[in-house]
Amino acid sequence: MLYDRECPFELRMMETSDESPEIGTLEAIKVKILVLTEEDDSVSRIRVELSSEGDIFFYYAHEMDETGFRLVQEQQKLMVDFDEYPNVMIKMLNDCIKEPHSHLAVFVMARDGNGHLDFIQNMEYKYIELLSANFKRCPDDVARAQIAYRYRVIKAKLEQIQSRQHDMFSIVKNKNPSLLVQLQRAEGGLSSSDAAMSTPSKMSSSNSSYLGSSRSVRSSRRTGGTPSSSRRTPRRR
Repeated sequence: MLYDRECPFELRMMETSDESPEIGTLEAIKVKILVLTEEDDSVSRIRVELSSEGDIFFYYAHEMDETGFRLVQEQQKLMVDFDEYPNVMIKMLNDCIKEPHSHLAVFVMARDGNGHLDFIQNMEYKYIELLSANFKRCPDDVARAQIAYRYRVIKAKLEQIQSRQHDMFSIVKNKNPSLLVQLQRAEGGLSSSDAAMSTPSKMSSSNSSYLGSSRSVRSSRRTGGTPSSSRRTPRRR
């Protein structure tokens, strides 16, 4: 994988290839660029995948080999070779992220599943199309496999976060149980096991304070000390 990053795209929809596309909406699209190389590290095939977190069924792909690139190179008057094609696309994507006002990525979709990604530069007085790449919507089985893969990745990340949180709570429980109670209350309540573990510490502290007060009362009785209000005053003769 050569590139994996979200990029702001303007998504447009058109019914047929003859009509002009509708006014688009700006969305963050996940772009992946994969390259297949030969033994001499030369690029033999490139694949670009587009997906969206907002629409799990949005999944388009663009594939290009050296033969197909020659036709695109002639049609669009490109000044680069096929080996430089992935780096050129990466540069244009990064320009759209860093300078969204002057560099635009417009993705136009048709009802038949075809689409094309246009990189456009705003020259203040004119819009110039730098590069255009054709895309195809992936079949449903490929899209479902991609959805399942993304679900497993998110699930694994969630389990990793929960494991780290459990380890942190175990350390805090040994060092400072009262702080653990406050953290769990802030999260939305105590579990029954954690509440049972935190209760003895509170009971021990209350029992210790009660024992301390009872000991002080016993010691005062042994020394003969009584409250000032119960002392007798001598009578005058």
